[in-house]
Amino acid sequence: MKNLLASLTRTDSTFAPLALRLPVAIIFMAHGAQKLFGWFGGYGLEGTGQWMASIGLEPGYLMALGAGSAEFLGGLALLIGLLTRPAAVALAFTMIVAIVTVHIDNGLFMSNNGYEFGLTLLAASVSLALSGGGRFSVDQPLNKALQ
Repeated sequence: MKNLLASLTRTDSTFAPLALRLPVAIIFMAHGAQKLFGWFGGYGLEGTGQWMASIGLEPGYLMALGAGSAEFLGGLALLIGLLTRPAAVALAFTMIVAIVTVHIDNGLFMSNNGYEFGLTLLAASVSLALSGGGRFSVDQPLNKALQ
């Protein structure tokens, strides 16, 4: 178990992951808050769940809870750099589902509700899954303690 946790928290001390982590975390947390709490013009769990059910993601409420939780809690994990790799994998999976179920038929561009933004967040998530949290992440001292 200690080896698994050590490999999940492994990171270096560069600033590049930090520069990616912070804005991506804020974006994911905001989108998750829309789904979970109805903040920032969102519809909350009930409204988001109804919409998800209407596009075939059933049961809609649970899908909204899963997507909203992945985005909000995964974004929070990215923000502080705690278990960055697994959080980023969960977020990448969430973006794949969003791209395939909602955006792919609309083409690339955001102006047509395309997958451009989702693809960008997917790429950022994959990058963080590969790199870890970097400088100023909770993962860095946690990993050192596990060595």
